[in-house]
Amino acid sequence: MNIDLPFKMGISPTLKIRGIIATKNIKKNTIIEKCPVIPVEEKYENFLEKTKLSSYYFIWDDKHHCIVLGYGGIFNHSKNNNVTYYKNKKNQMMFFKTTKDIKKGEELFTDYYDGDDEETISEFTDFHKKIGKLGL
Repeated sequence: MNIDLPFKMGISPTLKIRGIIATKNIKKNTIIEKCPVIPVEEKYENFLEKTKLSSYYFIWDDKHHCIVLGYGGIFNHSKNNNVTYYKNKKNQMMFFKTTKDIKKGEELFTDYYDGDDEETISEFTDFHKKIGKLGL
């Protein structure tokens, strides 16, 4: 199966570490990645901090962190982010969406501390109806 993603994993031009780079122009408000997550109880945070996962987990809710699968855990952090994320707690998914137009070759950043519960975002209602019909 060939998935046509609008980005690739590469070396960050600014940070010189692994990052996500746009492979084509991407319009503002485009959902670019849908990732399953693995919730981890907050009481295990000390264990996470002692592993390589310490740089890759997100806060999920007031009792859990989560490990984001797919490319979601590879986005680098910036307060000047061009991607935001939304949490779908019911389906244990995280969605990543552009916050501005992105040019080919530009690095994609998210603010690790600025995600939102997507249940409060009305634009996802139709999306959930569609994936519900597909059984996803």
